[in-house]
Amino acid sequence: MLLVRDLYKSFATGFGEVKAVDRIGFEVPRGTFFSLLGPSGCGKTTTLRCIAGLERPEKGEIEVEGVVVFSSNQRIFIPPHQRNIGMVFQSYAIWPHMNVFDNVAFPLRIGQKIQKRDVAEKVEKALALVHLEELKERPATNLSGGQQQRLALARAVVREPKLLLLDEPLSNLDAKLRDEMRVELKRVQRTLGLTTVYVTHDQTEALSMSDTVAVMNEGRIIQIEEPKRIYEHPVNPFVADFIGAANLIPGILASSEGQGNLCVVETSCGSLRCANSGKGKTGGKVLFAVKPEDIQLFSNPSESLRPGWSGKVEQISFLGGFVDYRISVGELTLRARVHPSIFFRPGEKVHLGFQSERCSVIPIDNV
Repeated sequence: MLLVRDLYKSFATGFGEVKAVDRIGFEVPRGTFFSLLGPSGCGKTTTLRCIAGLERPEKGEIEVEGVVVFSSNQRIFIPPHQRNIGMVFQSYAIWPHMNVFDNVAFPLRIGQKIQKRDVAEKVEKALALVHLEELKERPATNLSGGQQQRLALARAVVREPKLLLLDEPLSNLDAKLRDEMRVELKRVQRTLGLTTVYVTHDQTEALSMSDTVAVMNEGRIIQIEEPKRIYEHPVNPFVADFIGAANLIPGILASSEGQGNLCVVETSCGSLRCANSGKGKTGGKVLFAVKPEDIQLFSNPSESLRPGWSGKVEQISFLGGFVDYRISVGELTLRARVHPSIFFRPGEKVHLGFQSERCSVIPIDNV
């Protein structure tokens, strides 16, 4: 449905050219939810704006439902209003001088010959979809943050676009409302069967809502797969650290214990076993990656049925549903997240048990 090929966009600065989007490509099948995930300045919003036609790339090609909307080779650039794309901005861009109904109706009244009766019908349908039908006469300035976000979404879908683009639409909401709106956005997307491209720096949003996630850094796509695969099998240290804040322990891949079973990594603090992903060569430098939630804590080694290390609790952070521990093991500082019912004090000795089947190996060559 959406096809992006070899897209390149740069900006001139006082320090020279900055590659905002550096030769990226991806495909989004019809009706799926696709997320561009990465830190600030990685190029994800610029990519979205290129798809919308708000930025003009120097190179590449963008195709929407079989129609080329941009091509540097063919010298094609279709302006935004002719691409049949709906977009929700981070700031919502609600018109303060209009009420809710007129905000949603505005795209239908501009450049289209639609009967007044049909406009009202389409607006009512869009407002019902986001549960704002009872507020249609209310001034837009009298809406809460969550209601403004839903209003922006209704305005984006009222024309029944081929493609919906969302640029960090939840970033201005508080944590509880953000959780609720994630569910609402996904419900609307599924109800309408909209092909959706979502930009975010929040890994929870991307992992919970998406069919496919593309992790970006410095203008490039580093890994593009389904959320579970990216979370459990990052391709390099950047992805491992960005998705789930993994502990990355340097070591040497010592041996494999059978194809698809376990491999052994030798580190400065001792050997570790993890799932054999087929990455890296025996004797090569690797990083042993383990998520904080995949480390278990015990008072002494005899309580654990899993191999691991002993260490000392350095710092504790209570985060509601879990407790975040910083634990020193030799020269390493590891992070573990456990249930609040398991409690240790700073300075206490603890045993760390590793869930080998949930750990992974990242070759240094992939850095």
